[in-house]
Amino acid sequence: MISAQAIKTLRERTGAGISEIKRALEDAGGDQTKATALIEERLGSSAGKRTGRDTSAGVVEAYIHSNARIGVLLALSCETDFVARNPAFRSLAHDIAMHIAAMAPDTTETLTGQPFIKDPGKTVGDMVNEYIGRFGENIKIGEFARFEL
Repeated sequence: MISAQAIKTLRERTGAGISEIKRALEDAGGDQTKATALIEERLGSSAGKRTGRDTSAGVVEAYIHSNARIGVLLALSCETDFVARNPAFRSLAHDIAMHIAAMAPDTTETLTGQPFIKDPGKTVGDMVNEYIGRFGENIKIGEFARFEL
């Protein structure tokens, strides 16, 4: 039997749906670490089903580094304004903009293949795929520009 507290803890950590969390906990025998890995794997694999969908909503994120000598503008798009207003989506946009400031990729393909600065075990593309699975919507990294003095 999976406890409500275990489900709540994992939901706060991953943002996945309750049924997905319950299934992952059952498959992992109640182990939170294994269940988290299962959820991340499953959410990432659901991204391929959504790649053809239109992304007409989103945000433009501006990031200025603490030294005020590096700045980034990033367009991150999604399917609906409901997701675009979600704090987790806004946080993803901020984290990607911060990554661009730190790593200076020249193309979107280069960016998505780079190890993510906050979690080097995953690429930026992996992070986007996790959020696609979390929100159930297609998410695309659009244009970006990095400025440096």
